[in-house]
Amino acid sequence: MEQWLNVQTLIWLFPIMFILHDFEEIIMVEKWMKRNSTVMYDILPKRIADRVIKQFSMSTAQFAVAVVVIFLFVSSSTVMANQYVIQGLLGNIYIFTIITLAFFLHAFTHIGQSVILRSITPGVFTSLIVIIPYSIILYRSLLVNKVITWEIIFVCLPFCLLIIPVALLAHWVGKKVV
Repeated sequence: MEQWLNVQTLIWLFPIMFILHDFEEIIMVEKWMKRNSTVMYDILPKRIADRVIKQFSMSTAQFAVAVVVIFLFVSSSTVMANQYVIQGLLGNIYIFTIITLAFFLHAFTHIGQSVILRSITPGVFTSLIVIIPYSIILYRSLLVNKVITWEIIFVCLPFCLLIIPVALLAHWVGKKVV
């Protein structure tokens, strides 16, 4: 198993893992929001519920466009990480580390949402069976093979917050395009 799960394979699996997870969200989000928006007002403070509903009230097509925008970042970071491993011209492991860390942390937001809302939320299944296991295997391999260090992880961690404006921009683009 170790032969086909080398570092490059794990890096190239990232866009696939992203799409698996986001397909679950794309399929579920519109219907889930329509069924559960009133529940959010029962559980969350009104201001927070208003923001969540405003941010995620979009059609399946609009959400799919938002996913495509984020996928461009995912794909670009994957290419740069692969270039870094093979010591190519456009190599950069930092952007890949930031985006994969944000992806990993994002999984826990789905789990937290499900706990807070006492409901299965869009993305929770793939968070548990795809994102978390993949991320653990990816980071173990990157660390063992000395592609990254714990220092790189800690340096990149605060920059994960930069993904929030990217996601908000992606949602805005999705709402404007469709």
